[in-house]
Order: sequence, then C-alpha cells, then structure tokens
Amino acid sequence: MKKPDYVSAVLVCAGNSTRMGLGKSKQFIDLFERPAVYYTLLAFQQSVTVKEIIVVCREEDKPQFQKIIAEYNFGKVTSVVSGGKTRSISVRNGISATSEKSTCVAIHDGARCLITTEEIEKVVLSGLLTGASALGVPVKDTIKVVDEKGVITDTPDRSCLRAVQTPQVFAKDKYIEHLNTAQNNAVNFTDDCRLFEYCGDKVTIVEGTYTNIKLTTQEDILMAKSILESRGVK
Repeated sequence: MKKPDYVSAVLVCAGNSTRMGLGKSKQFIDLFERPAVYYTLLAFQQSVTVKEIIVVCREEDKPQFQKIIAEYNFGKVTSVVSGGKTRSISVRNGISATSEKSTCVAIHDGARCLITTEEIEKVVLSGLLTGASALGVPVKDTIKVVDEKGVITDTPDRSCLRAVQTPQVFAKDKYIEHLNTAQNNAVNFTDDCRLFEYCGDKVTIVEGTYTNIKLTTQEDILMAKSILESRGVK
C-alpha cells in the first residue's frame, strides 16, 4: 500500500553570503523591520501541502534562526540543523532530519524570500504527481554560448530555455538514492534538478513568477522591497 503523501520542506540557508558583502547571513537582511527569512518561512508555514519545515543553516546562525522561529510562532519548523561544506551535504543533512513519515521533499533556497504559498502549492502538487518538479520561468534575454576566448559558438532557441528556481520537489526515496549515486561517483551538483538529470530521471518544470528572486547582491534588496510593497507589505 502506498504511504500517504507527507511533504517536508528543506530550507537551505547555509551559504556564506559573500557576494552580498554585508558581513552577515543574507537571511537576516532587514525587509520592513523583519528579517528576509521571515517571509520565506511564512510562505511555507501557510502551505496546506507542506507538513513540516527543516531549516539548514550555518552553526553560528542557529541561535538567530531559533529566535525568529519562536518570535513569529513558525510551528511547522521541526528542526534547525547545521549545513555542510557543499550544498549537497547541506541538503543531505536537512533530509536526514525529516520525519519518518516523509514521502516527498521540497528543497528551497532560503534566500528566495519572495516565494508565495500559491507557487509552493503549485510545484508540490506537480512533484507529487510526477516525482520530480521545479519552478522555472521563460528566459527573457537572448542567450549566447561562448568559448574560452569569449567568442560566440552557439545561440540556443530561447523558447526552449527556462531559468530554474526553487522549490524543487522530489520523491524523498528517489532523491536519497540519486544523492548516494552521485556521492559514490564523486560528483557534486549545485542544482537538485541536475542530480536527477545525471541519474537519468526526468524533471517537470512548472511555470513560476519573475518575482521569485534570490537575494544575491545589494541591488536585489531594493527589488525585494519594491515587490513586497506591491504586495501591501509596509
């Protein structure tokens, strides 16, 4: 008998935020008197399909995350665990902390703080149906492939290109199986979809929105504030 669907969200917040240049985790950037990660956690907290949230962060950031979780009563957070030297290790640590009842994992970059609950539901439902789904948006610009000298070698058809976002949603058992395969072959991926591609599995792209940006540089902070204002946040 098939186990009932139980979706665990793994929020990966263990990066060093070096490109932001603020000397602290970008999860704690102030956006209208709340830390950026507040908005990330809120979207998952309000999700009907997500049953639990695992936060993966740097060891030194744990007290701050635990304070935020308690202050805003994010009751779905069941664990705050330490990340690793690579994203793959961080995700593995997060998945290891999920419930035994978990059948599906929604892996999300914590710095994508503008994700909406509607987008989460959309991609999770697709992931439950297909076994592997991710949010993505059509590429707006013409993309060029260049060689080591910067000379154009190809122009891919833009209509076939997507900028992939998170959450990326996978059957938990299959994800662990592929993660072990990659580890045994000494292969490391920064994108979970690529892990499934490497192991020969198909991933379905679900159309997301251009507002699901990732906080990477200080220019992104201004854009995030503008998007939040458009949603009525002040």
